[in-house]
Amino acid sequence: MKDNSTLVSKFLNGNLIIQIIIGIVLGVVVALISKEAAMAVSILGTLFVGALKAIAPILVFTLVATAIATKEIGVKTNIKPIIKLYLIGTFLASLTAVVFSFLFPVNIVLMDGASASLTPPSSVIEVLKDVLFKMVDNPVNALVTSNFIGILVWAIAIGFAMHFSSKETKNVFFDVSTGITKIVTFIIRLAPFGIFGLVANTFAQTGFESLLSYSKLLAVLVGTMLFIAFITNPIIVYLKTKKNPFPLVFTCIKESGITAFFTRSSAANIPVNMNLCKKLGLHEDTYSISIPLGATTNMAGAAVTITVLTLATVHTLGIPVDIGTALLLSVISALAACGASGVAGGSLLLIPLACSLFGISNDIAMQVVAIGFIIGVVQDSLETALNSSTDVIFTAACNEKE
Repeated sequence: MKDNSTLVSKFLNGNLIIQIIIGIVLGVVVALISKEAAMAVSILGTLFVGALKAIAPILVFTLVATAIATKEIGVKTNIKPIIKLYLIGTFLASLTAVVFSFLFPVNIVLMDGASASLTPPSSVIEVLKDVLFKMVDNPVNALVTSNFIGILVWAIAIGFAMHFSSKETKNVFFDVSTGITKIVTFIIRLAPFGIFGLVANTFAQTGFESLLSYSKLLAVLVGTMLFIAFITNPIIVYLKTKKNPFPLVFTCIKESGITAFFTRSSAANIPVNMNLCKKLGLHEDTYSISIPLGATTNMAGAAVTITVLTLATVHTLGIPVDIGTALLLSVISALAACGASGVAGGSLLLIPLACSLFGISNDIAMQVVAIGFIIGVVQDSLETALNSSTDVIFTAACNEKE
């Protein structure tokens, strides 16, 4: 009994990245050895995707509602310029991801994608009309049908409505949000098993075509994030400070980004960022608020992930995208990224929200989420590094201006 307990403890406390890599390798090996065995273990992938599909709507609702309801009343801080940069940076990241996705279109392997029932929009007007109707959907129905736009609207509405409620009520919101986050964390801890089943099933059916597809997708994601880190962010900093931005950018990437890459958690990297701000001589009354805020709202990397994976799905399914719809996707992805969960892979759970703009079913969207976990060994680490280092970059840029 002790041996079993020790084994479980080692798994739960083990390195998730290494475990996912092992799951990917074992999935490929099983698929190469026996197609029948690969199909048998595919149930693990089905269960994993099903669990993600079930928790995602509740996660989005509780996180957004709690963030708004528990915001402190009457707290005055000099962080408005920083918040503006957070919003601008996240939107530009999403827009950059749109451009890269059009320049380097990627096809991904989707099970039953060709026969799926789709209702692609014919114009941006149709998209906006559909969005408006989804916004006023019954909140219970929105949760049941995974209408993420409706979920987002009702979460914001309830958050504002409960903003002036008692401390005890806010504590209930916070406790529920914490509980849901723990459930998500547990599900993601099971990712190695789910990915093992997904990889085995995918390779058994499609062979190495899927690996090539994932490598191209990962290349677009990484290329976009590097462009934002070394081109877009420096331009924003220069326009704000009128100084050479690269010393600041390189310092933040070296002392914040590298740590965040391995921790894969913006929240866990807050102490590192606070210490870096102190070393840079920034105002404590500013960075003590902007850094924790940035860890939850400044999500350029998440915006890139949501946009690239969504457009890869759209391209795979042959859905046409006009400029107006692409711009709308940039806005939706940027807003969704601000509500991304703080746990590893949290941004992936918001992909269905973006996919819903194109009439893509939740079943297909959750397959894309699963693909995100397969490439997440690199994607999520780089995403976190971009998010966390940018918090300090923008905070320092606004302090420089002052």
